[in-house]
Amino acid sequence: MIKVGIVGGTGYTGVELLRILSTHPEVELTAITSRKEDGLPVADMYPSLRGKVGIAFSSPDKAKLTDCDVVFFATPHGVAMAQAPELLAAGVKVIDLAADFRLQDVAQFEKWYGIPHTCQDVLKEAVYGLPELNRDAIKTARVIGNPGCYPTTMQLGFAPLLKAGVIDAGSLIADCKSGVSGAGRKAEIGILFSEASDTFKAYGVSGHRHTPETTEQLQRLTAEPVELLFTPHLVPMIRGMHSTLYAKLKTDISNEALQALFEDAYKDEEFVDVMPFGSHPETRSTRASNMLRLALHRPGNGKTLVILVVQDNLVKGASGQAVQCMNLMFGLAENTGLQHVPVMP
Repeated sequence: MIKVGIVGGTGYTGVELLRILSTHPEVELTAITSRKEDGLPVADMYPSLRGKVGIAFSSPDKAKLTDCDVVFFATPHGVAMAQAPELLAAGVKVIDLAADFRLQDVAQFEKWYGIPHTCQDVLKEAVYGLPELNRDAIKTARVIGNPGCYPTTMQLGFAPLLKAGVIDAGSLIADCKSGVSGAGRKAEIGILFSEASDTFKAYGVSGHRHTPETTEQLQRLTAEPVELLFTPHLVPMIRGMHSTLYAKLKTDISNEALQALFEDAYKDEEFVDVMPFGSHPETRSTRASNMLRLALHRPGNGKTLVILVVQDNLVKGASGQAVQCMNLMFGLAENTGLQHVPVMP
């Protein structure tokens, strides 16, 4: 059994990890930290886990994280980098759901996150945890930087096209929408029910921290300079993410060939569903699952290709993807503990 610790188990990605790992057949939940909730049984905070998770939260000084095989950080940026060296020295693997180990460009990290990177030696060996594009490196990694939710949709949507060289890498556009849970479990005016319900708005239009992360990874797929225009939006729903991606075709290619490009790229990927050309995937078709669905459109049979991508921002966009990486790191079948059917309606 894999002994698992979770640092920061009280937020949405933390409880999502608990939900997934509580029924994972190869996992033993060993430690879940929270300074504020020290001693509180997890099931008292999250009744959905009654009968599934029997341990209590413990303060970081009491939790024996070095006794674990792997530790997930479901924490604010900066926490994982402070604790990773001690854990690695004890032979513990680290999966960070924040941004500490996502960006190899330290200057970009410090610019967008506003804190110094204090663990650059570990950063150099960290592997970006998007299995569909980085599987082999994840298998042998000690440290994983789990991708952001928006970047997952953008990368999997653009990747087959960039690899094939059929689109202009310098004119990528991503118009993306996320449910309110993407902002985390906190008391903040902008995400209160009366503020976020019955409205729709863009944010981060002048610049968003997920742009450099996505660009850095997309640049690995092409020799052309990548330029990405990314605009996120907040929609009045709890879970779900919908990204509408636009790419300019630079070759004379048929719709059938474009569809085949995606089907070939993801034919062996259990968690990527390439729908028939012209489909309209809905966010609820992925709710509470690790599935990402996408579909291609070509308005007027012209030069612009539209890729629609949906996922649950808390699962494939965060905790599910982290467990997918853990499975690879420990030589398990990649889908272990992740075969949840989406919740409908």
